[in-house]
Amino acid sequence: MAAIRATQSGEPGAIARATGEARSLAASMPRLVLEARRVAATIIHGLHGRRRAGPGENFWQYRRFVSGEPAARVDWRRSARDDHLYVREQEWEAAHTVWIWPDRSASMDFASQLVWQSKLERALVVALALAEVLVDGGERIGIPGLMRPTSSRNIIEKMTQAILHDLAARSSLPPTFTPSPLAEIVVLSDLWSPIGEVRRTIAQLSATGAQGHVVQIVDPAEETFPYAGRVEFVEPEGAGSITAGRAEAWRGDYEARIARHRAEIRQETERLNWSFIVHRTDRPASELLLRLHARLGAGRDGDSGRPALAAARRPA
Repeated sequence: MAAIRATQSGEPGAIARATGEARSLAASMPRLVLEARRVAATIIHGLHGRRRAGPGENFWQYRRFVSGEPAARVDWRRSARDDHLYVREQEWEAAHTVWIWPDRSASMDFASQLVWQSKLERALVVALALAEVLVDGGERIGIPGLMRPTSSRNIIEKMTQAILHDLAARSSLPPTFTPSPLAEIVVLSDLWSPIGEVRRTIAQLSATGAQGHVVQIVDPAEETFPYAGRVEFVEPEGAGSITAGRAEAWRGDYEARIARHRAEIRQETERLNWSFIVHRTDRPASELLLRLHARLGAGRDGDSGRPALAAARRPA
């Protein structure tokens, strides 16, 4: 399945070529960095752990004293309020690695007249903002095939420099690599690659037991197919073009194919206990950031992941 670009017949010019090359990206990066910082600032973040008992500074919960434990572990003030002895447990604040991969292939450069931001720009903004929030909480961030994990406070600058100096061909799916079993992976892509390739990629990334979160970023025109009359559709990654005499007659088949493609992706992520989110570029970037932050760390061994974000409005 290919991302759609369309022009009404008679409009001057052809479809603009994708501008994910270094010069164009460099020109837009300062604006994207500013937006990423603004989006990250909307999240109430702070030191967050893995919501498990272990070494750390933050209180997590009280639990009953177990016979054989050192008496020094008893919280006598809490125990004085009850007929039982209680131990004060701390939260485990062990940093782990989150790999964030924003798709920068040609299809991501699409932006219809319904939005002001391309899929590429949205993917970069969310990737940078998520990295900022997670590093602030003590996590390590890496980009598969591009940047080794780091917890540097200038994470946004490191990511943008790595992206700007990347001379490799822009792939539609993450490169093959072997994340550790405790790592988490965030894939930000339109996922219009053939379903077989999407399945193989997700299966390979999850082979070590790493947890993952797949985000399909789409333009609203790719969801609603708002085309009518004679329209030329151009596949931006070199697969050619096709002209429809009455584009509106294609809408039903198009929507069915989109639903089938998405259902197959969801089936694969559910099978592997990964999460799957569909995000439209006419929705706020902060909405996606909140959903991703809430899901990171969830689902492992029944663990609820990071604590709910204080004062954060969950999307409907």
